[in-house]
Amino acid sequence: MTDVRISSAVMTHPRRLPRARELAAVLGLDSVVVDPDPDGPPSALRTARAAWAAVTPGATHHLVLQDDVAAPASLRELVRRSVQRHPADALAFYASWNTRNGAAVRLAALVGAGWVRGVPEEFTPAQAVCLPVAMAEEFRRYARGSADRHDDEVLSAYLRRTGRMSLIAVPNPVEHMDTDSICGFDWHGVRRSACPLQEPGIAAALETGWVLERPGGLPYMRRGEGHARVEGPDGVIGTRGHARWPTALPYLGCSEEQVNRLVRDLRPADVAAAVGRAFGHHFADELWIHCLLLGRQAARLTRSSPVRRHPTAGRLDRRIRDAAVATLGVSSLLPEARKSVRPDQAELLETYVRSGLRCGRAWPDEASHTVPRLGGEAQDA
Repeated sequence: MTDVRISSAVMTHPRRLPRARELAAVLGLDSVVVDPDPDGPPSALRTARAAWAAVTPGATHHLVLQDDVAAPASLRELVRRSVQRHPADALAFYASWNTRNGAAVRLAALVGAGWVRGVPEEFTPAQAVCLPVAMAEEFRRYARGSADRHDDEVLSAYLRRTGRMSLIAVPNPVEHMDTDSICGFDWHGVRRSACPLQEPGIAAALETGWVLERPGGLPYMRRGEGHARVEGPDGVIGTRGHARWPTALPYLGCSEEQVNRLVRDLRPADVAAAVGRAFGHHFADELWIHCLLLGRQAARLTRSSPVRRHPTAGRLDRRIRDAAVATLGVSSLLPEARKSVRPDQAELLETYVRSGLRCGRAWPDEASHTVPRLGGEAQDA
């Protein structure tokens, strides 16, 4: 598709209207859409339906942003180029750092992909989404009869019906800001991007980057513990895909004995002890095992995929990877603990995370009782 015309809107509530107007002015967006019933029960879906209706005549695609985000001034051009590459897909330009979609973005960053398909069992990150106009109208009709107030959950339900979840940008050019939640989500704590990067060069990465459609086993952290989304013979294992890592190991092609051996023999004891003192020893164990499994999955995908790095590979590719790795440790903490992490503790967590990823990358793909040796490319986390 060459004739792409994108209209755009910011959805907001009257108490955040100045912020929304400022965002629209900075990004050159077409309209600001205010909650049509601001005194009614809080409902993001109510405002989203109005925002998805605010399509400029002649537009082929419509971009909707929430008011509590930050984005580069070049966002519209970045979206336009992304739409030219993926004209029929729902495109999301943010993923929260403590979600399965955020974990999918990290895995994609580790293997050099420019996009990753969203997780079907999870809400679609709705902070910045672009839909084809026909899809936007279909979604509005679908949402009209919903009693749900969460636009992200209803958008996922709609996309599941179409059989194609959103494509999520890797890296995320849109960042979530620390503001009060209109719909009462403050208990989620700080909700930042899984892979935040806003430099101009990422447009080429998104325009040409390959798509990670099916990551296979997807390790992720949830409530301070390691999980994995895996598929067995009868579908996704666990409730809504949540399976603790010991349960998931047979589907990841490894054993708990192997994991325990690697933890015992390769985990840096001094760093593990420091993380344990700061955040709890159970959390330290779970985080390192998660990183071990994530690194292993990244190595397996790198070996098996016929597609390699996008054409902007090199320093930008490393910055994308570094951005994803830097958010992993803090985001894995419980919500109430994230906001009090000191810079030195964040640095400690990143060092710890990188050690687990390196060991996972060096882990042989086949079942083996041999402890892997680190070296060469395996050092690149």
